[in-house]
Amino acid sequence: MRVLITGAAGFLGSHLTDRLLDEGCSVHGIDNFSTGDPANLANLACNPRFTFKEWDVCQSFDPGRVDYVFNLASPASPPEYLRLPIETLRVGSIGTENALEIAARYNAGFLHASTSECYGDPLEHPQTEDYWGHVNPVGPRSVYDEAKRYAEALVMAYHRTRSVNTHLARIFNTYGPRLHPSDGRVIPNFLMQALRGEPLSIYGDGSQTRSFCYVDDLITGLLLLARSAEHLPVNLGNPNEFTILECAQEVLHITGSSSQLCFESLPEDDPTRRCPDIAKARALLGWEPHIQLSDGLARSLDYYRRKIEARV
Repeated sequence: MRVLITGAAGFLGSHLTDRLLDEGCSVHGIDNFSTGDPANLANLACNPRFTFKEWDVCQSFDPGRVDYVFNLASPASPPEYLRLPIETLRVGSIGTENALEIAARYNAGFLHASTSECYGDPLEHPQTEDYWGHVNPVGPRSVYDEAKRYAEALVMAYHRTRSVNTHLARIFNTYGPRLHPSDGRVIPNFLMQALRGEPLSIYGDGSQTRSFCYVDDLITGLLLLARSAEHLPVNLGNPNEFTILECAQEVLHITGSSSQLCFESLPEDDPTRRCPDIAKARALLGWEPHIQLSDGLARSLDYYRRKIEARV
């Protein structure tokens, strides 16, 4: 099987590339490095089944015949999509359409990496796939939220009118090695601050919740979904819900850090609760995450220690 991965140098893209190569697939990756990191693919330099092209998915391209397309190209962290608002909207619209055209051309399967941000600051808890969301369409975060919501509509249009075998993964908070130290999300922030002995930045009062899924579990879910017959959105995430304060305490325990907590203003439209209902993934895919937060944090420590040593 020959697979195309857009956003291959990103956090999830590079882990997915590794897993597919381990399974014997050939992988062609593209990334324009707007947020992806070439270092994430450095281990593949001598792998004969991996090819790579530096390219912007918003520009038309033809990778040759492929059997499957994983569309992961997009800024995903708040600092990055706020820095690149127009680019984020373009990759969700034009970039997704270009990737879908490739799938249609070669009769390839297609998985789009969507997001729990489609639910916005949810009024339903936990969030099921049937919930339509509570999203501010003109707020600062809308460039990401609405790009992903539009992309879902586009994917379903290609499925319904062009018979593309599409899959939609609504990904909840995922963490692990290769999630950039300055990503801006809670776990890399806390780990870097704790390892440096700096105060941990708590936005708001720390009572808002997140559900953290370790990257290995998430990649397993993506592959199971890609090989399923389900075309409507499927939540992929860890249903174990933690407050931000609980996460901070877990990071302090795992790192042995004596860092203090520093409370700061809550960003605009920051969701107060976020937790997936994964009943659909359990029933259809036989999937649920197995790696607990304490174990996942321990598995991530070496990566962030190396980044500190490299002064990233």
